[in-house]
Amino acid sequence: MNQPSQPPSTSRGKRIAASVASAVLITLTCILVPVSLLTVWVHDIVLDTDRYVSTVAPLASDPAIEQAAAHRITEAADVRIDGSQVTEDLAKWLESQGLPPRVGNAVKALGPQLDSAADSAVNKIATRFVESDRFENIWTTANRAAHNAVVHALTGQGRGAVEVEGGTVTLNVGEAVDKVKEELVKAGIKPADKIPEVNKQLVLFQSDKLAKIRNAVHLLDVLGNWLPIITVILGAAGVLLARRRRRALVTTTLCAAAACLIVAIALVIARRYYLDHLPAEVQSPAAAASVFDTLVRFLRVSLRTAMVLGVVVALGAYLSGAGRLPRGVRGRAEHVADSAAGWGASHGVHTGSVGRWVEGNRRALTVGVLVVLALVFALWNHPTVLTVLLLVLILLVLLAVLALLAAGGRGDARAEGPEGQ
Repeated sequence: MNQPSQPPSTSRGKRIAASVASAVLITLTCILVPVSLLTVWVHDIVLDTDRYVSTVAPLASDPAIEQAAAHRITEAADVRIDGSQVTEDLAKWLESQGLPPRVGNAVKALGPQLDSAADSAVNKIATRFVESDRFENIWTTANRAAHNAVVHALTGQGRGAVEVEGGTVTLNVGEAVDKVKEELVKAGIKPADKIPEVNKQLVLFQSDKLAKIRNAVHLLDVLGNWLPIITVILGAAGVLLARRRRRALVTTTLCAAAACLIVAIALVIARRYYLDHLPAEVQSPAAAASVFDTLVRFLRVSLRTAMVLGVVVALGAYLSGAGRLPRGVRGRAEHVADSAAGWGASHGVHTGSVGRWVEGNRRALTVGVLVVLALVFALWNHPTVLTVLLLVLILLVLLAVLALLAAGGRGDARAEGPEGQ
């Protein structure tokens, strides 16, 4: 006895529910893709000491940072010769020796030049110091020791040589001043020996919103690397629940790429707004821009990579569809493969049983290649746009090899067909 079929209304209701669930999951996926990149950035760069230090280490040789550090060290050293007093004393001595007053007045006029010469000497030595490897070592060591303070800036926990107060992140340049002091004394500038111990700060970053984003950063850190996995699962579920899965995959990847583009544009706007509203505590806008760009470099690369990956996957899904253009492209590719295989056969090159086996299992082999390359991309440490392009190139080469082998198998089968009858 036949089982009664489900009423049309029930079947239609399930389709509608599946379509709604698919739309919701795909929308969530598109939103969560850039958020996932933010979690990876926070978890792997901002809150990881080794990666943070390797990220900011190149700043020690950045011209804007070097200039700001040299200016701040010179200001902190504050070596000044009282040129007016020195020249006045010298003028009095000269007059006491019987020289005319005009000589004394000429000597007194040299006072400001002595002050300027002292400042120039200090700045020259400070600049030479910050351009040396010694400053790079101090910079790296200070940032490694200070990473807890950067964590404090974002989570409210930890302290370090980089201090955070009221949304301002500063680096103590006291050790650098001590080194410059030694250089000045060696250079014969005796007043430098009287430089006291200083605790001068070089402002690296300032934002009144710093404390307000701590809760968000903590949440992103907790999610860590789990959110990208959750995002992929939600996206896969949304595509599987869709009635037209290939179209759903194209829509998901393109919308995710668009979401990443929006975040990238927002990052550019945020950078411009930040640099246009720098507080007085930031001595060097160029140095602030360098720090900002360095800290968000990985995030920018990740957003670009996600955009390119989304477009590539969407294009691949579209070309595997049943539309006129995809069928035309695939047909042209098969024709080229058949022509190449025919040319090879005419020159004694045959694929034999291997070609026939590839022809019979081509779909499974193609899926296997895609899965392997997807795993390679997933396990790649911080992939970039070049990574995506490299994997796409490898994919095209492998698909071309499969197409040639399959075409050779078809040609051999046709050639052996009449003999086997």
